[in-house]
Amino acid sequence: MVNGAMAPAASGSNSGSISGGERDRLARLFAGIASDAGVAVMEVYSSDFETRTKADRSPVSDADERAEEIILARLAKDLPGVAVLAEERAAREGLGEHPAGVFLLVDPVDGTKEFVQRKGDFTVNIALIAGGEPVAGCVYAPARGEMYFGGTEGRLIDMFAPGSTVGEGAVLRTRAYPAEGLVAITSSSHLTDETKAFLARLKVARSTAIGSSLKFCWVAAGKADVYPRWGPTMEWDTAAGHAVLNAAGGRVIRPDGSAFVYGKGEAGFENGPFIAWGREAL
Repeated sequence: MVNGAMAPAASGSNSGSISGGERDRLARLFAGIASDAGVAVMEVYSSDFETRTKADRSPVSDADERAEEIILARLAKDLPGVAVLAEERAAREGLGEHPAGVFLLVDPVDGTKEFVQRKGDFTVNIALIAGGEPVAGCVYAPARGEMYFGGTEGRLIDMFAPGSTVGEGAVLRTRAYPAEGLVAITSSSHLTDETKAFLARLKVARSTAIGSSLKFCWVAAGKADVYPRWGPTMEWDTAAGHAVLNAAGGRVIRPDGSAFVYGKGEAGFENGPFIAWGREAL
């Protein structure tokens, strides 16, 4: 069990040790934390903010840092003792010890390029990993008012304002693949030749592109059927969206069909290529 009174041990833990009810409680907890972080994100978004460049040449703004402070403070209070790997803290201080077993992944603003360009396709992301799997997660797009969260079942609250209380939401389910062909969703800034070659082998009726972890959520919501990615990502970029998609009936796998796992400490938490499917892999 993961709660404020007892945090899981870092070793010997697996997803099966966390009950379905606990997973759903955690997903809702993360949604509440993301709601609060969204207030700070939108305050910066509506201001004349400046951006800086990190060592990896990616952009960062006050929104990333303020949101992460809020998220880390809440997680320390509500889930004491659970290791947290957060993007901006890792950028400042390094990855530190590689968490294993049960740990949290945080990306306070995924899609910073979209944030800077004021496109609105950016998200707040929090996920719990257990046994290499994302078992609960939340993806919040505050500029769009879309709150996605999931543990054993996926939920969506539309028109969700930052700082609002998290309600039940609508059940989120992937759709059956359309006979006329799949809707593919791709990265708006990382469309590689490998991705194009993969899609060319499928029966695709239409393709669309969007930034951030919303791509997982659009597959979860039945707006798209497949999201292939060969471009660079980190574990904190994908974990929350992966959790939401799993809860909605989808799956994420590597191109060879093997499991897409988390806690790859020796690889620096960098992801390899993956394919997010709405239902079974084709």
